[in-house]
Amino acid sequence: MDPETAAELIRNQSGTARERTVDRPVEELELETAIARNVRRLRLQAGLSVGDMAARAGISKAMLSKIENAQTSCSLSTLARLSTAFDVAVTSLFGGADVERSAVFVKAGEGSAIVREGSREGHEYELLGSLRGEHKRLECLLVTLTEKSVTQPLFQHPGTEFLYMLEGVMDYAHSRSVYRLAPGDSMQLDGEGVHGPVDLIELPVRFLSVIAFPDSAV
Repeated sequence: MDPETAAELIRNQSGTARERTVDRPVEELELETAIARNVRRLRLQAGLSVGDMAARAGISKAMLSKIENAQTSCSLSTLARLSTAFDVAVTSLFGGADVERSAVFVKAGEGSAIVREGSREGHEYELLGSLRGEHKRLECLLVTLTEKSVTQPLFQHPGTEFLYMLEGVMDYAHSRSVYRLAPGDSMQLDGEGVHGPVDLIELPVRFLSVIAFPDSAV
């Protein structure tokens, strides 16, 4: 996928993507994500630009941008500056950090068999689970991973994502859980929970990624 096409994806425009070193616990990122979401929400509610908010809080514009994109860990002094600038309690910046995002994990061959009206002999339908939500747009990607790295991408975006493993084995994190996915395994997950591959066990890894975005993300 060329960089221009990648930039057009809603998951990149409406969410966050960052790198995680392989030895860093995924749980640590949930707090950074909550702070990023709350700081951005409070700034937009105040009607301030990143530059204006940074000046009010006494931090650099670059630092505030990193905080809003969950690309850095806030020090206690920075959190104090932000809470003062927003005129809220420090604890308000952590809101939602304890929310467990939903996901549906189905092992290969363990989906529910269903019979559809008009089904023909030799046609099998397997229900791989469902998550509720109103979705207006789909993005479907075939992902191929061929090399291990000391960092792995982690994503967060509006809507619901469906993954289906085609080849290889990988450990995939979502929110506070890690799942081992092998060919035939599938997941449906809440895109607001931080997610992404944390370890590539057998290469190459190939999987389908389908994201259903809500109207608000379009």
